[in-house]
Amino acid sequence: MDKYLILSNLTDEGRKTILDNPERIEEVNRELEEKGANVINQYVLLGKYDFLTVVEAPSKADITKIVMEVASRGSIDTMTLPAMDVDELIEKVK
Repeated sequence: MDKYLILSNLTDEGRKTILDNPERIEEVNRELEEKGANVINQYVLLGKYDFLTVVEAPSKADITKIVMEVASRGSIDTMTLPAMDVDELIEKVK
């Protein structure tokens, strides 16, 4: 499976939801997994983005659909980036 980095920002509605129910973060991660992604790790960030979620998914089309479905509720805005292990790059350029 391919790796992806999901950078996300909470909307006003998302911040209210997290303050009322912090466990919602874990619920969303379970939803990502139910939809076919594997959540590898997640970080809370300070700065331009609120969260970084590292996931694996079968394809670009799959992760695009998964993220669109989760973001369509209006509680987060996302940017999804494909990621490659450094070892894989080294092997490719040899």
